[in-house]
Amino acid sequence: MYTIAKALVAGLATFGVVQAYPQANGYATSGSPTATAAAPSSTENPDQLFLDLFKAPTAIKRFQRLLTDAGESLKPAEILKKYTVFDFNNAQPNAGAKGGATKSANVETFPILTDLGISTTVGFLDACGMNTPHVHPRATEFLTVTQGTVNFGYIVENGLIKAGNNGEIAGQLTQFQGTVFPIGSIHYQFNPNCEKAVFVATLNHEDPGTSQLAQNFFGLNVDVVDATIGFPGTLDGKDINAFRKNIPANIALSVDSCLQKCGLQTR
Repeated sequence: MYTIAKALVAGLATFGVVQAYPQANGYATSGSPTATAAAPSSTENPDQLFLDLFKAPTAIKRFQRLLTDAGESLKPAEILKKYTVFDFNNAQPNAGAKGGATKSANVETFPILTDLGISTTVGFLDACGMNTPHVHPRATEFLTVTQGTVNFGYIVENGLIKAGNNGEIAGQLTQFQGTVFPIGSIHYQFNPNCEKAVFVATLNHEDPGTSQLAQNFFGLNVDVVDATIGFPGTLDGKDINAFRKNIPANIALSVDSCLQKCGLQTR
């Protein structure tokens, strides 16, 4: 319990970048009729596209619906590019995030992934930025650092070690090193340096889901949480003094050290 609590407060001690990966609507796939191919349209209804793709009985029917003009010929090049090339540039922070951003290619943002069992997120962490503890309920994640340094930690399910002992598997990744976060494990990433860090996280599900652990745990009763804690979903390390008394000393010292090294002032 101590280790889990430490991971929870570690997330609150800095700031979260990822709140949740975008999720697709929960369309059922079983017992669905054959999808009908349609001509391309610049004003195509995204919901209808999702329905058609989820109802298609075979992969080739999905590809025809997405990439062809009624199965006769490929759609024009500019439309094919829209459906086959995903641009991870210009990632925007989630609401309230202050230290970085992520951009995800999943079944909702990149429909060609429908039923392919894969998705990818690229994360951009600013100096002293943390992707707060979270879980992916439907996917295992393999994360590779492509720029900078990323510290990580994760906890798998109950029973790994004797109760009361520290069960956090932690380490540091530098450029072109990677690690795996097993499905359902609580995990986080932290940039301990003053330079930006970039990672690529690939997951073995087109709709992996994300549950931000601390934010959602303390959101079980939102009225009580808002009244007694008052934490926003994400926090900036420069706000350390506002919540120093609520976090372990070692986490506070880590944030202080990072801010000092990067020449950032507390507010």
